[in-house]
Amino acid sequence: MLSPQGTETLARFVIVALLLAPVLLAAWGLARTKHTKTQETLIFLSALLARTLWRARVVGRIDIPEGQGAILVANHTSGVDPWFTKLATTRILHYLVAAEFFHHPAMHWFFRQVGAIPVNRGGIDTAATKQAIRLAEQGHVVGIFPEGRINPTRAVLLPGRPGALLVALKARVPVQICYIFNAPQSKTIGGTFHTPSKTRIVVGPLLDISEYYGREKEDGVLAELTLRVLKEIATLAGQPDFEPKLAGKNWKPRDDE
Repeated sequence: MLSPQGTETLARFVIVALLLAPVLLAAWGLARTKHTKTQETLIFLSALLARTLWRARVVGRIDIPEGQGAILVANHTSGVDPWFTKLATTRILHYLVAAEFFHHPAMHWFFRQVGAIPVNRGGIDTAATKQAIRLAEQGHVVGIFPEGRINPTRAVLLPGRPGALLVALKARVPVQICYIFNAPQSKTIGGTFHTPSKTRIVVGPLLDISEYYGREKEDGVLAELTLRVLKEIATLAGQPDFEPKLAGKNWKPRDDE
């Protein structure tokens, strides 16, 4: 029989083991992938923060096999949303990231290491779009937020932009949808580290859009497909009656939405 002190020590060990189990399992999964050692380290640290600071929990799994290209889309309420979707897969996710974040040397190094794609906010960035298409065609998973910016409002989704679906059609790959609940919100990425939360990531189906392949130049096709995907994302959020909208060129979010 254990002494009171031994029992307390064993209890602490069990609690720590339970807390670290998801992170250790994630690390074990990384060891079986084609990540570089630097990527493994960065992903492990981001997973540790997501699981502990933001108490992230994943419902479902992104089961896109190696060599299968895809476009991953989700709602966007936090600068660390890519960290949460990464918890649901062992695949490397190549996210489109605003080019200004690449200007800081440390941020530039980090984003390069994780395979992010810099994209200019103003207008259509042809170079970034071509890079995203090329990666998806080569069997990689590219992450694109169809809202185009962080949603600071109470709306389930902001009006969407067709860029993500244009890339999917050009690359002829399926679309993986997710919804992120209660992500830490802040005006800056650094501010999220001072914002505890209880985040939940729900993984939806891998959408087969092959019926639209080769039709991206047809009038209304991109709009139709974008609205369809936004509707699927809203359904994951538990809002099947939500009617998504498309963003105009000069559209900006309002605080009362």
